[in-house]
Amino acid sequence: MSASNDSGTTHFGFRDVPVGEKQKLVGQVFSSVAGSYDLMNDLMSLGIHRVWKRYFTATALVRPGDRVLDLAGGTGDIAALLRPRLGEDGEVVLGDINGEMLRVGRDRMTDRGKVRGLRYVQCNAQALPFPDASFDLVTIAFGLRNVTDKDAALREMYRVLKVGGQARVLEFSEVTLDWFKPVYDFHSFQVLPRLGRLFAGDSDSYRYLAESIRKHPPQEELKAMMEAAGFERCGYRNLSAGIVAIHDGYRV
Repeated sequence: MSASNDSGTTHFGFRDVPVGEKQKLVGQVFSSVAGSYDLMNDLMSLGIHRVWKRYFTATALVRPGDRVLDLAGGTGDIAALLRPRLGEDGEVVLGDINGEMLRVGRDRMTDRGKVRGLRYVQCNAQALPFPDASFDLVTIAFGLRNVTDKDAALREMYRVLKVGGQARVLEFSEVTLDWFKPVYDFHSFQVLPRLGRLFAGDSDSYRYLAESIRKHPPQEELKAMMEAAGFERCGYRNLSAGIVAIHDGYRV
C-alpha cells in the first residue's frame, strides 16, 4: 500500500509519518541492525527463517544461465542460495537501498569465496536502474513491507522482468490460526524488543519490525496488488500457518 490517504502520510510501524520521511527512517533502522541482522533473524524466528529461505529459492523457476535480481538483498542469503542454480554463465544482482546492509552482504560473500556471477547495486525498489525486460527472476525476501510505495515497487519488478519470467515475494503475512495469534503477538511485541535490546543494543528497531509486519498487506490484498501491477497467474502459499507467505506472479 502507498500513502495512507491524500494527506501525504504513510505508516512507519504504527506511526503515521510524512511520505518523504519513511525511507530515511527505514534506512536508520537497517543501518542500526546491519551487523547483527542474521543473529536477530535467528532469534526472531528460532532459526526457521533459514528453512523459509531455502524453500523460497529451491522452488523458484530458474535455469542455468538465467539472470536474477534479488531486491532487499541485504546480507546475501537469497543470492547465496540461488547462485549455484544458475551455472557458470548465470548472474545474481543484489539490490538494496541501504548501503550498510549491502556492504555486509558483499563482505560476507567475498569471505566465503563467492565472487563470480554476483553484482551489487544500491538502488531504490521504486525506481530500478535497469532496462525493461532485464531479468528472468526477480525476488524480494522480507523487504517489501519496508518499501514506502509498494505498488510502485511491484510495477518496477514487472517492468524489469522478461516475458515468461517469475517474480517472487517472501514476506511476513497474516497468521491463519486464531489460537496462535495471541502467542505470536506476545512474541512480536514483548519478546522481540527485549531480544533487540539484549543482543543488538536496539529495542526500537525491532519494535518497528514487529509493527511493520502488522501493517503489511495480508495475503489476498498483496495478491490483488500484484495483479494490479500487471502480473498474471498470481498466487501465494502460506508457510508456518501464514507467519510468512510466498507470492508468485508472472509476466506473460
